[in-house]
Amino acid sequence: MDSRIESALIAAQSVETLYQGNWLRIQRRGRWEYAERTHGTGMAVIIIAMTPDDRLLFVEQLRVPLGRRTIEMPAGLVGDQAGEDTLEDAARRELVEETGWQPEHVEVLMTGPTSAGMSSERVAFVRATGLRRVGNGGGVDGEDIVVHEVPFAQAPAWLVARQAEGFELDLKLWAGLWMVERNPDGSPAR
Repeated sequence: MDSRIESALIAAQSVETLYQGNWLRIQRRGRWEYAERTHGTGMAVIIIAMTPDDRLLFVEQLRVPLGRRTIEMPAGLVGDQAGEDTLEDAARRELVEETGWQPEHVEVLMTGPTSAGMSSERVAFVRATGLRRVGNGGGVDGEDIVVHEVPFAQAPAWLVARQAEGFELDLKLWAGLWMVERNPDGSPAR
């Protein structure tokens, strides 16, 4: 079936709200149940950031749904605080809040769904360059974020070692590592 016809058929189905919370809404469209965010634009940014001395920035935090600490790239919601955020604005804000590093430039590399069968959320990979330290990071509003600055050449081995210690690794880390040196089309980035 033509994808435009499929999209039109899905859009014509009524949506039933099964649950509405502070941050998530559970919807049913036809026989399909899925989650939506209630704040912001339904978009999130993942920030690929390297310090001037070639250290990648990773964050560690407890993720309650997993019941474990995770290692991730800095990330955050778009529009959850400032209303009409751009992807770039959200990336700048989240990088400073979580890591204490301010980017001179941010570049949106690509966007796509995070878990297309379960959620309407989309994510944008954003590359941040020209970093300068402006604070300690660690998050806001009770976030308990630990910042890790890892030499780029050692990053894959460092991540695997964290997993062996029991940390969950966000699989988007591996796409982010690839995009440190390459653009989404495979051309060199550095």
